[in-house]
Amino acid sequence: MDLKEIATYIVIILIGIVVAQHMNVVVSGSMEPVMYRGDIVIVDKNPSSVQVGDIVVYKATWINEDVIHRVKEIYKTSNGSTYLIMKGDNNQVADPYPVQYPDQVVSKVVSINGQPLIIPKIGYISLWIKGL
Repeated sequence: MDLKEIATYIVIILIGIVVAQHMNVVVSGSMEPVMYRGDIVIVDKNPSSVQVGDIVVYKATWINEDVIHRVKEIYKTSNGSTYLIMKGDNNQVADPYPVQYPDQVVSKVVSINGQPLIIPKIGYISLWIKGL
């Protein structure tokens, strides 16, 4: 293996690491039909704002993994804290606990003209490796 080939592999690996930082795998069917288990969504790790209707990734207090759900309501408490009411599109009820914004929000799903950027089914590889 020559130096040029090694450099090429290093560049490919580095690009993969950078790109992977802006993706999340959908692990359940709670957001169907917008996104399905095994889809990969493109995310913004530093969203400047979140609005009702946005899909965000957040650190749930009720399950030991990040959740990808839609913002249904935003409210502020008397002490100035902001909370989000979240719900999966395919769920009958909202998530059990409000999400503190921005503390619990990990990222926001990138959308173009209201459609989230999704790479279908590629995430199944990750789910299979993790045993989910």
